[in-house]
Amino acid sequence: MPKDSTLKSILIIGSGPIIIGQACEFDYSGTQALRSLREDGIETILINSNPATIMTDPTMADHVYLLPLNTKSLVKILKEHPHIDAVLPTMGGQTALNLCIEADEKGIWKDFDVKIIGVDIDAINITEDREKFRELMLKIGVGMAPQATANSYLKGKEIAQEFGFPLVIRASYTLGGDGASIVHDEKDFDELLTRGLEVSPIHEVMIDKALIGWKEYELELLRDKNDNVVIICTIENMDPMGIHTGDSITVAPAMTLSDKTYQRMRDMAIHMMRSIGDFAGGCNVQFAVSPDEKEDIIAIEINPRVSRSSALASKATGYPIAKIAAKLALGYHLDELNNQITGSTSALFEPTLDYVVVKIPRWNFDKFEGSDRTLGLQMKAVGEVMAIGRSFQEALHKATQSLEIKRNGLGADGKGYTDYHQIIDKLTNASWDRVFAIYDAINMGIPLSRIHEITKIDMWFLKQYEELHQIEQQISTFNINTIERDLLLEAKQKGYGDRQIAHMLKCLESEVYNKRVEFNINRVYKLVDTCAAEFKAETPYYYSTFENEVENADGERYSVNESVVSDKKKIIVLGSGPNRIGQGIEFDYCCVHGVLASAECGYETIMINCNPETVSTDFDIADKLYFEPVFWEHIYDIIRHEKPEGVIVQLGGQTALKLAEKLDRYGIKIIGTTYKSLDLAEDRGSFSTLLKENNIPYPEFDVASTADEALAVADKLDFPILVRPSYVLGGQGMKIVINKKELEEHVVDLLRKIPNNKLLLDHYLDGAIEAEADAICDGENVYIIGIMEHIEPCGIHSGDSNATLPPFNLGELVMQQIKDHTKKIALALNTVGLINIQFAIKDEVVYIIEANPRASRTVPFIAKAYGEPYVNYATKVMLGEKKVTDFDFNPQLEGFAIKQPVFSFNKFPNVNKQLGPEMKSTGESILFIDSLKDDQFYDLYARRRMYLSK
Repeated sequence: MPKDSTLKSILIIGSGPIIIGQACEFDYSGTQALRSLREDGIETILINSNPATIMTDPTMADHVYLLPLNTKSLVKILKEHPHIDAVLPTMGGQTALNLCIEADEKGIWKDFDVKIIGVDIDAINITEDREKFRELMLKIGVGMAPQATANSYLKGKEIAQEFGFPLVIRASYTLGGDGASIVHDEKDFDELLTRGLEVSPIHEVMIDKALIGWKEYELELLRDKNDNVVIICTIENMDPMGIHTGDSITVAPAMTLSDKTYQRMRDMAIHMMRSIGDFAGGCNVQFAVSPDEKEDIIAIEINPRVSRSSALASKATGYPIAKIAAKLALGYHLDELNNQITGSTSALFEPTLDYVVVKIPRWNFDKFEGSDRTLGLQMKAVGEVMAIGRSFQEALHKATQSLEIKRNGLGADGKGYTDYHQIIDKLTNASWDRVFAIYDAINMGIPLSRIHEITKIDMWFLKQYEELHQIEQQISTFNINTIERDLLLEAKQKGYGDRQIAHMLKCLESEVYNKRVEFNINRVYKLVDTCAAEFKAETPYYYSTFENEVENADGERYSVNESVVSDKKKIIVLGSGPNRIGQGIEFDYCCVHGVLASAECGYETIMINCNPETVSTDFDIADKLYFEPVFWEHIYDIIRHEKPEGVIVQLGGQTALKLAEKLDRYGIKIIGTTYKSLDLAEDRGSFSTLLKENNIPYPEFDVASTADEALAVADKLDFPILVRPSYVLGGQGMKIVINKKELEEHVVDLLRKIPNNKLLLDHYLDGAIEAEADAICDGENVYIIGIMEHIEPCGIHSGDSNATLPPFNLGELVMQQIKDHTKKIALALNTVGLINIQFAIKDEVVYIIEANPRASRTVPFIAKAYGEPYVNYATKVMLGEKKVTDFDFNPQLEGFAIKQPVFSFNKFPNVNKQLGPEMKSTGESILFIDSLKDDQFYDLYARRRMYLSK
């Protein structure tokens, strides 16, 4: 039993809606903590307002409260559960910590006799109050950059005068670098100082002398009540100081740190953790190291909680930090707990890696037209990918293949930059695609010394790039018939995709693949085992690589594949890749449920995904986890290795759906709705024919693939016209145009960005009401799980609309049309599984905007609002285990549930915040109201037309 046997019931505070700077890594941490506490028989109570995450699923905690994260909600919960013994606030990011502190200041924990566990409030205050933190570091002998605190404009000006430029401004008590900036020049100082003071909830900033060009490292620590400390992972930022760690390319283990300096850094981190307070749990410490031979170490900050990096560190090492941190909060000691990967070593055993992990952030600047795309101290990424390889080069390539930005890896895909000035600009003003620009610079012949001088990226990393460039040059002298086995194997070991090698050899990807088969160059799978294979691992968590063959005593040549294939029936679930606007954590929720439901049906479950922040990539969700890019070549090799019954694509958003055509072409079974039906729904012409045959109205439309064709279409359709490219997610590139000039400009721009795309032009139903329906269909029966009405008018993307469940003012005639259309379309498309249909309602007529025969953004929301596991049901239907009529549907909802979008515009101060057909929200929350007389509904309804941009 836990050391503290008085803890029987624990409240966990979640992190709320996804925003830039606080994404689903905290849902992953919170989910792990909930599972960890329940293992110990503890009653768990969760408060979190995010309906899209698996964390708020009723199966995760004993009591889930989907309430706003404020002290009023806390008091409501504490009154309903007077027996709560403790609160664990360290799993919900800054949001949870700030709420815990506020409740502490108001005396709420004291009033209800609730202990705070897993953290020490004084420790938080010390680390957040930059002045106190600085004083403490100086007292314990830990170096820091010259810095001072300002809580007024005048004080800030005085400090700047004393320190000189460049300077760093950091706002106190903020997350994701909110309000932080580097000031190179006096002329920008006034504006950035004012902004920092405004953003900080206590109107205080810390001004530091900028350590431009220093190297940056992070250490993830865990400590127990007995003062045992383990360092789980050392992460090195490839980008030097000056770029927020959430926007940096990071590598584990550290690559360019001498052992002597690493030992000093370890000692400092442990010393810092012990000095800030006597607490048990996780801690993240960030350091800067001078780029010279002295390797001076300076502390940047310390976070006494699980952090963004601890999700990454957990996935990188296989050591479940949040799970163990929750146990430590109960009073366990590290040496009493098992390492859950090996099953045989203790949690006090520090992980050792015999592979390299690379994380690359994923940005969405295209959604924020006019935003400043350079990277700095304020985080701008919306998600991230992680890749595991046997070398830095292999991991770097796999990470770039995971980003889903239409690149096949670094270079060798015909998409590199070729303009000298553009490349220099991207290196000088740290750009989001600098990872590619470095390769292009080397390709152009810009010397490494010059690239280093501009970027301050360590020469070791640049030399790794140079080696990749050299092998590309070498391969380009061959063709598919003359390439040697050793050279092809080396290219694969360095992470080059078949598509890239085909580009170098001027042949087809399939020819390279066939050559690999001929040469017996096959992927092998290795276990992530936390201990460099010194101990046997129990959990099947794999990454792929290519190995040289070894010869045994009998003269047999082989390479070791650690992924043993069982003879059970298997199902593969394709994950949704990195989080981005339009495809967020809701698809991770669907994938997890898909895996669990497949297991209930007796299948061995296999998950493929590359997102380190999510629950789907936890080592014990599926029977087997392949931490690999959701990229055709990787998927196909896993399928050939595992030989599954089929692949589920409709739960992983557009990422998985886009692979359906290839799966179909290669004769691999798609579980549920077939590729033919998926494609029919995407092909506007065929889909409209289907609607016409079923007497279902739709807005007048036509298709165009050139600006001339678009202008000819405009003569037939009345303006306003909604223009959208096909096969995109989150309304990418959608716009409402009101005249020919706007139409021509937008079409030319779209075709430049997405060449060879078929554009859809719809007559836009101005002033229409928008609604959507989600349903489950088994090919014969249809059950509508929910109909939602949008508060904003038609024309604002459904992901950006406030939407009510059930609808609030659609008459019976309209509701009947929605139900009839939904059933007809689901059956006509031969849907097996989930389908989402969007409607525009004008003059009591219901028009179809689009149909998506897959899991949608709203499915988790409806499941939470009605308290029913719809994805579980839909998966069983897809697998043919159940019919829709086998389920006893019993939705429970009093009043209304409202899906409220949440935006991260504060990261892009100069961006147009008007909403339109292209999605811009980063997350959502759920609001329950008893009736339409509720003030919050009135407020939303009153503002419904404010944002529409044409």
